[in-house]
Amino acid sequence: MEETATTEEAVELKASSEAIAFLSSIRAAEMQRCLFEDSLVTVSEGGRELGEFKVTVERTICREQPCLLLHAHSHGAIDNTPCGTAITAYLSLNLETLEQNHHEYVKLQDHRLDRKCHMVQHDGQLVVNKITTVGEGLVSEGSNLLLLRVFALRKNVPENMTFLSFDQDTHISTSTYKELGCRQQTAGEEVVEVFGVERTVDSVEDIPAMWHCYFLSDGHLASRVQVGSPVTMRLLLLPLQTHTEVRDDKPVFEKRSLVWEEDMQMHSMFLDRKEELKAEHASYLRQHPELRTMMADFLQFLLLRKPSDVFVFVREYFSPFASLQPPGSTFNTSSP
Repeated sequence: MEETATTEEAVELKASSEAIAFLSSIRAAEMQRCLFEDSLVTVSEGGRELGEFKVTVERTICREQPCLLLHAHSHGAIDNTPCGTAITAYLSLNLETLEQNHHEYVKLQDHRLDRKCHMVQHDGQLVVNKITTVGEGLVSEGSNLLLLRVFALRKNVPENMTFLSFDQDTHISTSTYKELGCRQQTAGEEVVEVFGVERTVDSVEDIPAMWHCYFLSDGHLASRVQVGSPVTMRLLLLPLQTHTEVRDDKPVFEKRSLVWEEDMQMHSMFLDRKEELKAEHASYLRQHPELRTMMADFLQFLLLRKPSDVFVFVREYFSPFASLQPPGSTFNTSSP
């Protein structure tokens, strides 16, 4: 293991006993009420829309046991620089992280910055580009989003909520949650009461990061802002107020493949490949200018003849170019 990892483990970090007890108190009924979608827009201090932030949670099966599948992604542009984050997490019903993919990107003018993190739990350990022993009370980014919903549904954040977590450089650190109380917030044309939670993540090599999140009474996210950031994520339209109860016969679904358009990494690869193909095609056309002349002649002849069967016309038009085509008349069947 790297020397830096040894230094990191020299200080033992633990979740508070209150935090561990809180995780144990979460019941299936509360998790059922967390199965919905959040959709916010990211706005600047001047009110200009910069992007969007979405979170979806659903039940699924992972490792032959019921679990929760969470998708969270944000994308937009800050100072005309495209950036985004995508999280896909499989969580147990008590918010234990079974598997998580975390991808962040920033597209600068001259090059692209990517940061990816994949963690998988195995025999009480999380493999995060290295093996880190996991104690009780660890909260990943995926389980954090669900934990916030539980606080919001209870409208209470108990004292001393200190969990183990990862900072932005994937070092083991601590995260704490505090209640911000209730306030009024505008959503569309309505003024609603929202409940606030503050989350602070300590960092090994940097200053702590802090977020203020406010929620509607049914747990939907109303606003989210990182303290010190010039942008805010805000709810524009109130969602439908729905509450569902847990049913033992509720169907669950097998682990399914991600929709590539919604997967930030795959969508980025698609765009890169698209630009690569366009460049290759343009280069080939420059090397063979006769193609443009040939296609222009063909289209002109096609529009003059206006054949009823275009496929037959195409075959007869290009047949003289085939080296093995026997001599003979063409355009017999396509004449007007």
